[in-house]
Amino acid sequence: MNSHEIDYEIIGDDMQVVEVELDPQETVIAEAGAMSWMDDGITFEAKMGDGTETNSGFFDKVLGAGKRLITGESLFMTHFTNQGANKKRVAFGAPFPGKIIPMNLSEHGGQIICQKDAFLCAAMGTKLDISFSRKIGRGLFGGEGFIMEKLSGDGMAFVHAGGTVVKKELKGETLFVDTGCLVAYTSGIDFDIQQSGGLKSMVFGGEGIFLAVLRGHGTVYLQSLPFSRLADRIIQASPSSGGHDQGEGSLIGGLSDLFERK
Repeated sequence: MNSHEIDYEIIGDDMQVVEVELDPQETVIAEAGAMSWMDDGITFEAKMGDGTETNSGFFDKVLGAGKRLITGESLFMTHFTNQGANKKRVAFGAPFPGKIIPMNLSEHGGQIICQKDAFLCAAMGTKLDISFSRKIGRGLFGGEGFIMEKLSGDGMAFVHAGGTVVKKELKGETLFVDTGCLVAYTSGIDFDIQQSGGLKSMVFGGEGIFLAVLRGHGTVYLQSLPFSRLADRIIQASPSSGGHDQGEGSLIGGLSDLFERK
């Protein structure tokens, strides 16, 4: 199934929005709850699947939905279609601070593997599936587990990552990455994990026990701030969790907090 040809614009810096322009009868699929705004004339419908299973039976659609649950995505996807006579726009917002990465799947061999929860939206015709790791070490210690998300097609897809995103082109080289910083990679890349160093480095180095090892020929996308790391920092800084206020140095504010915590 050929993907719909959609135009787009990415708006913002750290809390980005991708605004997709649809011609009449063009459709974009998105993760449930991702829509921020849309023009009059666009209709949307929640469906159990990405729309590529047109000839599939009910059981196949349920199986596909179950795969989505395994990857951490919602059971249903939302299909947005321009039912008007002119071009219309619909926007999808990032779920946390970071960057939206536009990917033309036709330029990546028609397929890309990405971390769970990374998918934001894509042109109709993009197939969402799972990628199962057959390597026990990678599955147990690779940060992303045994299951990652596989996007296939020949159109535009958009994924989201935390912090700053860096694109690396490997031409036979080997790249060592913190396991949580890997966002996506193309099919020509071999992904494995290895011990990060000696016992002293693993325990006291602060870099984790394992590193992701990527080698081969293809493209790798990296993120500087995985959401799990951001969440941990927020929880640690929360006064209710025993943390301390930062940037709130007012004497009156401090006295107020003192009374509120008693």
